[in-house]
Amino acid sequence: MKKHGFTLIEMLIVIAIIGVLAAVILTSANSARQKSRIAQALTDLAQINLALQGYQAENGRYPTSGGNWDGLYSSYGESSANWIAGLTPLYMVTLPRSPNNTTDGTKNYIYHSDGRNYKLIWHGAEDCPSVKAKHPNLIDPVRDCYAYGYWSPGAASW
Repeated sequence: MKKHGFTLIEMLIVIAIIGVLAAVILTSANSARQKSRIAQALTDLAQINLALQGYQAENGRYPTSGGNWDGLYSSYGESSANWIAGLTPLYMVTLPRSPNNTTDGTKNYIYHSDGRNYKLIWHGAEDCPSVKAKHPNLIDPVRDCYAYGYWSPGAASW
């Protein structure tokens, strides 16, 4: 008389296959989330840049920072919700938060301006090499593949 059921080896093989499939799915999901965050950052930075151009067109200068790199969270200057003074609410409703959703001041959007020139970057950005491959003009020349964003010609070396 034959017994029906699974042997221990068959069960271990099934568990191993499920484990491999779960790892593949989680890796794909993490990659998709990272691509989504990068797309959001590129959109945010482009919108802020447009608002900065509108501000400059109306005021003849860019909003100044406090002499440092300001951001919602910044390790290099002032941290505040209105991290580009004068841009909200006329040119933007609110200033966005970087999509990595961290309070680490070294991994956020930051802004520096003397009024004549400006630089707006995502400092400590995610997956800079893929952005560099698709948008090489956005890679900060001072922080190669550590930051990307927008700047005026006079601020390229900041």
